[in-house]
Amino acid sequence: MNHLTIINKYYPEGTPLRDIYMRHATSVADLAEELRAAHAPHLDPDQVRSAAMLHDIGIFLTSAPDIHCNGSHPYIKHGPLGAELLRREGAPEWAARVAERHTGVGIGELVPETILEQLICYADKFYSKSGTMQRKTLADVEKSIARFGNENLEKFRILHAKFS
Repeated sequence: MNHLTIINKYYPEGTPLRDIYMRHATSVADLAEELRAAHAPHLDPDQVRSAAMLHDIGIFLTSAPDIHCNGSHPYIKHGPLGAELLRREGAPEWAARVAERHTGVGIGELVPETILEQLICYADKFYSKSGTMQRKTLADVEKSIARFGNENLEKFRILHAKFS
């Protein structure tokens, strides 16, 4: 699967949203590859990169004007929306599941289950699509996640123990 074919279809070159998307996805992919090599060398590096590059494919369908997303859905829905889009595009199910399950540390029934899903979910927490887009410190990530409750913070810490 060529992830750029799908990205190019929905994120045209020369647009602010494309620039934000590619900067974020590339940062997540680079960190995911580093973590894969150290903690999950059995995972296919091409699969890791593709999953990381596509994990946020659904953001353009949401309403997040600060990052140039002018869709009609709430931003929290970008994972399942992206998964739906990837399935329609004929992407592998593993890519759709990563998109579907990466938000937060899992939402409701959509929690990251496979090592690939957990890896991309974890790497994603270290990069925002707004502000400086620089890598966050562990303390900043934990502070951000703690806003959504101790249960979410504990889920993140389990991922951290697995990938740090």
